[in-house]
Amino acid sequence: MDELNRLSVDQFRQSEKVPVVVVLDNIRSMHNVGSVFRTCDAFLLQCVYLCGYTPQPPHRDINKTALGATETVEWKYFDTTIAAVEQLKEQGYSIWAIEQVQDSVPLHQFTYDAEKPLAIVFGNEVEGVDADVVKACHGSIEIPQLGMKHSLNISVAAGIVLWELVRSRKNLFSSDK
Repeated sequence: MDELNRLSVDQFRQSEKVPVVVVLDNIRSMHNVGSVFRTCDAFLLQCVYLCGYTPQPPHRDINKTALGATETVEWKYFDTTIAAVEQLKEQGYSIWAIEQVQDSVPLHQFTYDAEKPLAIVFGNEVEGVDADVVKACHGSIEIPQLGMKHSLNISVAAGIVLWELVRSRKNLFSSDK
């Protein structure tokens, strides 16, 4: 770990986080939840909001893919995703659903003020982000796709979207790192 220059759990908890909250809207799979925790740890994101019937740690099947990230990444539970979105709005977040809907912004064209907090909503593996949640968001982002399915597993979509958001922040990855 020293050779990889990795943070300890205490160092992670005390680090300044990238001001992005990931909101999981009724995710079914514990493996997907664990994978999102692991991605949030990798990118030093602020928090994960688990909503509705999304499984919560601690659980063996979440831990299997999280590999300890449930111990580093802060998380909160909400009975409904709408409640989470409303709280984030009150706190001044810009909230965007990852969904293929009319007027969605292609990920590579999405821009945001990196000085303001951002929340990204990922939806259910089958139904996507609930339509009422999409309406409550400031907009939607979609990952352009070329194949027939036009559908990605939520953990894959989270990795793509969160990397792009973190990568696009000014000076986050300077050439001397």
